[in-house]
Amino acid sequence: MNNLAPVTDRHEVVSFDNEELILVDANDEEIGHLNKEMCHDGAGRLHRAFSLFVFNGQGQLLVQQRSAQKRLWPLYWSNSCCSHPRLGEDMREAVDRRLYQELGMRGNLMFLYKFIYQAQYQDVGAEHELCWVYIGKSLDPVRANPNEVADWRFLTPSQVDQELAEDERHYSPWMKLEWETIQREHRQQLDRL
Repeated sequence: MNNLAPVTDRHEVVSFDNEELILVDANDEEIGHLNKEMCHDGAGRLHRAFSLFVFNGQGQLLVQQRSAQKRLWPLYWSNSCCSHPRLGEDMREAVDRRLYQELGMRGNLMFLYKFIYQAQYQDVGAEHELCWVYIGKSLDPVRANPNEVADWRFLTPSQVDQELAEDERHYSPWMKLEWETIQREHRQQLDRL
């Protein structure tokens, strides 16, 4: 675990349109870099990303409502945390950094799988990501950064299933895809949490 600086300002800006993201091919081989804004323009450029599913001690999943300031899917509900490794940053560093910056948490997260998806958000832009998916547990209290998170709550896995079945339109497209794969192909790891 990295020695992360204490959270002193929960309003810290931690995401920038000009941060350099890692462009990859379909085999997750690095092929260059491009700023975040351009990665999400049009149909999007394939870049490396991650999604975190963080559970508490009672086996409930932390879900968050994305900030109204987000360019793509503002105010949609999503998994605990998702972002991108920055140029020169390995995935473990990126996961630990972002979980702490966005939610003020540390966690013991395990890699599950990676996949490619593309999702268009109106005429604003798109996600086109090769996404690494992690699950794990944190006993830390949530200290959400309001620049990133509008709201948050803990749901049991059956409550997540129910909400997605009743009205999936309120959830980010990647969360729906990832949750379905976790339930179908990684149930054993989920049950061990």
